[in-house]
Amino acid sequence: MSHVRVGPRAVMRSVAFLTAGVLAVPALAGCTSEDPAGKPLAEQDVAAAARARIADGGTLRWAVDSVPDTLNAFQSDADATTTRVAQAVLPSMYRMDETGSPRRNPDYLESAKVVETEPKQVVVYKLNQQAVWSDGREIGAADFAAQWRALSGKDSAYWTARNAGYDRIEKIERGASDLEVRVTFSRPYADWKSLFTPLYPKEVMGTPDAFNDGARRTLKVTAGPFAVEKVDTKADELVLTGNPRWWGEPAKLDKIVLRSVPRDERVSELIAGELDLAEIDPDTAEQVARAAGPRDAGTGTPLMGPDGTPAPGSGGSALPGPQGRSAAEALRSWAIANGSDEEAAEEETLAREKRRKAEAKQERRRKALSGFEVRKSLEPAYTQLALNGADGPLADERVRRAVARALDREKLAEAVLKPLGLPAEPVGSHLALSGQPVYADGSGALGEQDAKEARALLADAGWVPGGPVKKTEDGEEAAGAEKSEDDEDGKKSDGGDDGKKSDGGDDGTYIVGEDDKNADGEDEKGKDGTDQESGEKHSSGKNTAQGGAPGAYAPKGTAAPAGAAAAPVAKDGKALTLRFVLPSGPGSQALRTVADRISDMLEKIGIGTEITKVPDESYFKDHVASGEYDLALYSWPASAFPATDARPIYAKPVPAADGSLNVAQNYTRVGTDQVDQLFDQAMGTLDEDKARDLLRKADSRIWAAAGSVPLYQRPQLVAARENLANAGAFGFETPVYEDMGFLKKGARGAEAPASPSS
Repeated sequence: MSHVRVGPRAVMRSVAFLTAGVLAVPALAGCTSEDPAGKPLAEQDVAAAARARIADGGTLRWAVDSVPDTLNAFQSDADATTTRVAQAVLPSMYRMDETGSPRRNPDYLESAKVVETEPKQVVVYKLNQQAVWSDGREIGAADFAAQWRALSGKDSAYWTARNAGYDRIEKIERGASDLEVRVTFSRPYADWKSLFTPLYPKEVMGTPDAFNDGARRTLKVTAGPFAVEKVDTKADELVLTGNPRWWGEPAKLDKIVLRSVPRDERVSELIAGELDLAEIDPDTAEQVARAAGPRDAGTGTPLMGPDGTPAPGSGGSALPGPQGRSAAEALRSWAIANGSDEEAAEEETLAREKRRKAEAKQERRRKALSGFEVRKSLEPAYTQLALNGADGPLADERVRRAVARALDREKLAEAVLKPLGLPAEPVGSHLALSGQPVYADGSGALGEQDAKEARALLADAGWVPGGPVKKTEDGEEAAGAEKSEDDEDGKKSDGGDDGKKSDGGDDGTYIVGEDDKNADGEDEKGKDGTDQESGEKHSSGKNTAQGGAPGAYAPKGTAAPAGAAAAPVAKDGKALTLRFVLPSGPGSQALRTVADRISDMLEKIGIGTEITKVPDESYFKDHVASGEYDLALYSWPASAFPATDARPIYAKPVPAADGSLNVAQNYTRVGTDQVDQLFDQAMGTLDEDKARDLLRKADSRIWAAAGSVPLYQRPQLVAARENLANAGAFGFETPVYEDMGFLKKGARGAEAPASPSS
């Protein structure tokens, strides 16, 4: 499934990246049923198999979104494929487990612990004594020190995109032996486990020239189960081969070929036998699933074709005709014998032949796809609705909260995930996903979906549904809030500063915030008063929104809304219409479906949306990052280190030296000093429980500010050759590249088809 996705670690190295598909506290104890962190909603789906069942050799052809422009994961144009390559060829001190928590990687690290906290925090790393670079040199303190100096931010000659954590290091020294690295911090740093993953050799990090240019197209020195053989920009592929100096479990595969294949072309590549593994959209997943079964128990023949009709040869009806003659000849003879028009018979014959060829093509397609299976899970990432609070109507927190309160997040999650057979639960945190230690549902700080409260918030902000009219310059009448004399004088329109109602009868006016029944306004009544001087009708002033501002009202005889679209709200003669910007690419259909449902929900509280579809390549850079939108949908990955990685996403924008606004990664432009302080406190404490509580408080404040609304965890659908093991939908876990491979024949109790690439 295609979504706009932004990766905190990649984006701190880059501005943002768009895919048709990219946050430490020490690991906490296992979650109990009372723990709000809960469990991951879905497990990984990789066809796990023991190494003994996997054949040696073979080439895995893996579709990716792009061949990376750089292999240096700390540069601004690094992308998701850069990260994938780094995982396979470079050291990582920690890797993600099934709950999205960091776990020590024993291939590189025997131990790592905080040995001192006063006067400074000191961490000692003890490296695996077998860990060496591909040139034979031991991995050691010199590599750690070179990476720290390059990423510390002190030398502007290094074109780095992030220095979080490295800027807190005071010094790095050799420990008691060559296998020990002693890191001293100038300030306490809770997320120290996020550092040195990946770790580059000193040859890459040692000089600005090597850092800036030397590792863009090649990595001459590596230290993983695989090494980079070549980056072929003409063929749009990157080739990884086994590292002969790898000391861990040897890689089962000979090669991994990462091929850049557009999402809408992947099904064709699968059918052509050019891929073994590819993330796919729901339509392709459905085709693969249909091709895989069900089948006749005796013959193995599919009972249904890819289109849901009886498969050829499965007992479906055949064209008429005597034995030994073609259907076309039989039809022509019948037509002539019965006086039918021969030309019409010929046309019917051609049509039937065309259908026959189409069926044959479908059968070939089915046979090709039947060698694959769909592996599905939930990505460690969530899709959110972003609300641009820089200017316009959404600069008012009350309007943002109204938008958020209008959304039925459960229905939006169901629309995307339920048809795929995945858990359809809305995400309750900006900083973590279910199962991660920091996770807790903080949406209560905003409130549940409530159309009545949403309308009250709009009214509090002056947006009136179906209110008085105002003459425009061309003489047309426009709906909007018309100021009374009292308003001009700064007085309340509810009859005075004392908050008392003015006298008057009930004429059936609908007043926001004075609903007698349900949240959708069924059978609701409101009372209004008549201003003795102007004779104008005003609301009672009763309002459940904060501030107690007067409620909005509709003309006499207007029925209260009851689930249908409400009268458009307006202010100063202008209707409230929000610019909803979306990517137009073929893989973004799910986003557009969600956007349509959001628009319908907003329409029910009187907010209009103007949907604009833009090319994928310009969507993020030219619209989201530049602030040219009101509403947008894109994704953030969850991290094991939210104090470090989420802070720039929610930090309060600050003015830059040139007068512009420095938003970092906060593309909604909504932030508060309190949220910043909570992040800083969480980053600076080594108390795991305290850090977790501070982050949960920060999340509640982020919900209350309503700059973004988490919707659902992203689905992960992968087509994998049926005999490919330990690869597919990885979920939270870091892939184990050396264990990937094709099953031996008979490993599943029946002869497994050999991969054409093995």
